[in-house]
Amino acid sequence: MNVVICGAGVIGASIAYYLSLRGIGATVVERVDVACAASGKSAGFLALDWCDGTPLESLARSSFELHADLAGALGTDYGYRRMDTFQIAASKSGPMDQYQRMASPAWLDGNCAVYSALGNESTTAQVHPDQFTRALMDQAQARGATLRTGCVADVEFADGGTTVCGVRVDNEIVPADIIVIAMGPWSILAATWMPLPAVEGLKSHSITIRTSATVPPHALFVEFLSQSGVTESPEIVPRPDGEVYVCGISDDLPLPVDPRKVVVNEDSCRALHGMAGELSGALGEGEITRMQACYRPICVDALPVMGKVPGIDGAYIASGHNCWGILNAPASGLAMAELIAEGESKSIDIAPFDPGRLPRVAEKSISIDSARG
Repeated sequence: MNVVICGAGVIGASIAYYLSLRGIGATVVERVDVACAASGKSAGFLALDWCDGTPLESLARSSFELHADLAGALGTDYGYRRMDTFQIAASKSGPMDQYQRMASPAWLDGNCAVYSALGNESTTAQVHPDQFTRALMDQAQARGATLRTGCVADVEFADGGTTVCGVRVDNEIVPADIIVIAMGPWSILAATWMPLPAVEGLKSHSITIRTSATVPPHALFVEFLSQSGVTESPEIVPRPDGEVYVCGISDDLPLPVDPRKVVVNEDSCRALHGMAGELSGALGEGEITRMQACYRPICVDALPVMGKVPGIDGAYIASGHNCWGILNAPASGLAMAELIAEGESKSIDIAPFDPGRLPRVAEKSISIDSARG
């Protein structure tokens, strides 16, 4: 079986890893680098039960447990740990005593109040997303996978029919019996090659802060009221390596065809630092070590698309994981590997994520440049 996976984000890397456990060494094609987009710039936050009551419930619960297993199986430290998670009210203008429902941790010494516990070490955890994605890819390569740098420009069909036989990478045809589209928001490009639903990109900014203070493993989901009356929703996730990740300001710039051309708004990043500083003096005094932006992939119903591409033999897609890509990558990779290697997903039911549930995107509505560019 000759498998080509288009995309070396966390979903593509996870599929490659679980295929490698079945003795299938896929070729993974990536335009820039492993985890170069959202998979390397997300919070890496994991939650056991936040998707309960939705079609994502079994996917999320299975993945949360697989993350715990992988922390030992992958043989490297990528920042996996359990953590407590709190909901915080905060303000630029002054004390938030009226919102106080719980004792605040000592490091939260600013204009904020803890009013809800969203998770504990049994139900919430974290990984460093870039390091986790690379650990999956490294283990897949150790078992026979190949990582290739290049731009996926088209899909080739046998005798002009509906059976895939290869992928055009730059100016070369890479033979393939099976192809998997796992290109995050850039999966929209594949809709010019095959009948696929739209996977759009939603942009957000993030920073990392280095502080000399010891910040405990407390993930914070914040409702921040600015002086102008606008409420922002930053998220703060301290990491074991001493950096603190903060995200939460979006803009509507369109997705560029090249991940290296994603524009970072430095004012938005400094605003995130300012909000974090209102919660904690340690964060306010800390140094911004990274300003970044990424687009998370999302479908119209906010559910992933995972399964066979309708009407095309040998073609699969796994994309549209929205804000839960890092969490749901292990169970998604396992399910897709089972589907490819064994003809069906046995670990979880992926029927709710069937690409055929959504209409095919009209080619004229695609808003970024051609994949051949």
